[in-house]
Amino acid sequence: MIDKPLVAPLNRSGALAANRVLHWLSKHWLLVISLLLGLYIGLPWLAPLFMKLGWIGAGNAIYLIYSTQCHQLPQRSFFLFGPKFMYGLAEIQAAWKVTDNPLFLRQFVGSPEMGWKVAWSDRMVSMYAGLFFAGLLYWPLRKRLKPLPLWGFALLILPMAIDGGTHFISDLAGIGQGFRDSNAWLAALTRNAFPATFYAGDALGSFNSWMRLITGILFGIGIVWLAYPYLESAFADLTREIEAKLSRAGLIV
Repeated sequence: MIDKPLVAPLNRSGALAANRVLHWLSKHWLLVISLLLGLYIGLPWLAPLFMKLGWIGAGNAIYLIYSTQCHQLPQRSFFLFGPKFMYGLAEIQAAWKVTDNPLFLRQFVGSPEMGWKVAWSDRMVSMYAGLFFAGLLYWPLRKRLKPLPLWGFALLILPMAIDGGTHFISDLAGIGQGFRDSNAWLAALTRNAFPATFYAGDALGSFNSWMRLITGILFGIGIVWLAYPYLESAFADLTREIEAKLSRAGLIV
């Protein structure tokens, strides 16, 4: 008899707190997703900072964690705190070891002379940066945007599928040896209208670099345009459901 008056208020209080949390999340879902995504895409940039500061353990921990999601090839990654933002394969080999084995190449994280590698490749940077910034742009445009149809989503992700797929096939001939390294086909197609550095390799400003940047951004835009309108609709329904439940219970949100 003593416990009964205490149980109901505790359950009522717990339900109210839980529904208030859900209500807040349903109204601020984009903020929560953006913060979590910002943390996720920001950590790879902390790895070179930690290495620069001498926090080797923390830096290597980030490299290890993100190595499960990215090839981390140094010639296709950005470097911080060095004279160059990107290095070619020959420069990496000269500074470290002569190898075209991706399992060995990915282990190179940089040096005090060259700077330190961001913990994922330029393609991953462009993909998640595109996702993050497209998400921020979604909020002011949300009332005018309808969900992207599947055929539109396919068109936005197809360039990255082609670019990534041809890179994969090219790398089967050996890192630095395939048709996507020389891009002789593109040079012939454009009659060498651009400098040689545009066609060969993965350096910043090269064709390969531009393609990874552009296709990654298109991928991020496609994900946001397809998914976020449905998320907003689902969270709006959840908001109304919680408000109706609390209203019936005589509680004020």
